[in-house]
Amino acid sequence: MTRSRTAMLAALALVAGASGTAFAAQSANAGAAAVPCTVDYAVQNDWGSGFTAAVTVTNNGAATSGWSLGWTYAGSQKVTNSWNAKVSQSGAAVTAANESYNGTLSTGGSASFGFQGTYSGSNAIPATFTLNGVTCNVDDGGPTDPPDPTDPPDTGGPSDRVNNPYDGAQVYVNPEWSANAAAEPGGDRIADEPTGVWLDRIAAIEGVNGGMGLRDHLDEALTQKGSGELAVQLVIYNLPGRDCAALASNGELGPTEIDKYKTEYIDPIAAILADPKYADLRIVATVEIDSLPNLVTNVSGRPTATENCDVMKANGNYQKGVGYALNKLGDIDNVYNYVDAGHHGWLGWDSNFGPSADMFKTAATTEGATVGDVHGFIVNTANYSALKEENFKITDSVNGTSVRQSDWVDWNQYPDELSYAQAMRDKLVSIGFDQNLGMLIDTSRNGWGGANRPTGPGATTDVNTYVDGGRYDRRIHLGNWCNQSGAGLGERPQASPAAGIDAYVWMKPPGESDGASEEIPNDEGKGFDRMCDPTYEGNARNGNNPSGALGDAPVSGHWFSAQFQELMKNAYPPLS
Repeated sequence: MTRSRTAMLAALALVAGASGTAFAAQSANAGAAAVPCTVDYAVQNDWGSGFTAAVTVTNNGAATSGWSLGWTYAGSQKVTNSWNAKVSQSGAAVTAANESYNGTLSTGGSASFGFQGTYSGSNAIPATFTLNGVTCNVDDGGPTDPPDPTDPPDTGGPSDRVNNPYDGAQVYVNPEWSANAAAEPGGDRIADEPTGVWLDRIAAIEGVNGGMGLRDHLDEALTQKGSGELAVQLVIYNLPGRDCAALASNGELGPTEIDKYKTEYIDPIAAILADPKYADLRIVATVEIDSLPNLVTNVSGRPTATENCDVMKANGNYQKGVGYALNKLGDIDNVYNYVDAGHHGWLGWDSNFGPSADMFKTAATTEGATVGDVHGFIVNTANYSALKEENFKITDSVNGTSVRQSDWVDWNQYPDELSYAQAMRDKLVSIGFDQNLGMLIDTSRNGWGGANRPTGPGATTDVNTYVDGGRYDRRIHLGNWCNQSGAGLGERPQASPAAGIDAYVWMKPPGESDGASEEIPNDEGKGFDRMCDPTYEGNARNGNNPSGALGDAPVSGHWFSAQFQELMKNAYPPLS
């Protein structure tokens, strides 16, 4: 099965009549057109500052058991209540999802709902609607349309992408990381594992300090590929005002430098990736780690708020940057975009989970991007959350007290990354992302083996003893993220390891620091974050607990021999 994006080949007219209705204008031969869905949006009452509207959506594609209709207002319209659909709004973007009783849409079937809204100024009819991510009122050039002899020959394209770029493929081994690993005592045991190539600044495109640039990596990938299939993993990581909640991974671009991000960073990357020379590589682009969730969890109204995150939420440059990257890279036939979706210890709470999914949808439909530009999502990148906690379940209780009430779980819905990734996938599909969406889990540092790995459940004295005695993740607190003491290499990279999971990956190269343990001047824009200081006693993000960080760490991304040795020592599965 392949994943395809809707091709907008011939737009049908959207007509706004005197009644305030938008509809698809059908021609005499409309029966031959392949319009995947049509939307009738009618303003029934308008009193100058508010209105009611009736919407009918008709599905002309395959039957579906759940639907999500999306549109974006050009003006100040705000939905205040609705009926026969769950209507939510983020900025100008509106999503209407089915109720439990009207979720089934057969081929040719319709669903209707209504809502009330307010506005000031004009109350223009939305120009574009999407049903489950597919653009409505637009001809997709279906099989009954005669071919246009002036069209260029089909040379492949997004519809020819494989369902999982990791299946049946080798994965690129970065020679620079491999050399660092092999130079460590015992490092040759993992030096041939594939890791991500981080493009964390503009200079990285051409190569930093004589190192390999993007073309160098792609040329080497062609050599490694031989006659088989090969996937290359890139990390797109240079947003304006990058990582507004953690100083260690700040970047070179200021909060307002979105144009520079587009023209000097994304555009050159896209131009290189589009070179026909590299058309036979499967290029996995993981887009902007640790960005969008910050706009949900670290803004005003939350105890973890930062001024920088408030700035980035207000100017919209995270969404614009991610959307622009998805749009440009998604147009390249052999690029597979995976967007960062945090980890269970960040977004696993109800107050974070749904709003973050909505934020991902907003970014994926910004700056010309569509949900079809997203092949999947990645979780736990550069983090330490255990893959599977096998000694306790979220539904367990001890002496009548739920595991969710333990200090460690703290009402989280998910005990580990696998359960979180699979649940987030289901949520994203439910709001309009591709039903074949694939997830990646970074297992580079979440093995938690060694002498401290529990071999069974904790004692049932109380719920905290039970959870703490049995959990594999030995961090002091789930909020600790920097160079964690006791961490180990996790599952080795592998394709299709579990339902809904495209691959376990080592996107964060083991042995590369998360951040400096003390202030170190540098020309990379990276600051000093106290969470990387082993003497730090914490803040609201980690429950005011010690940081658990290793000492003597270099700036983020630089080689940290002590951490590499720690990861090998505590690897699980163990290294042979």
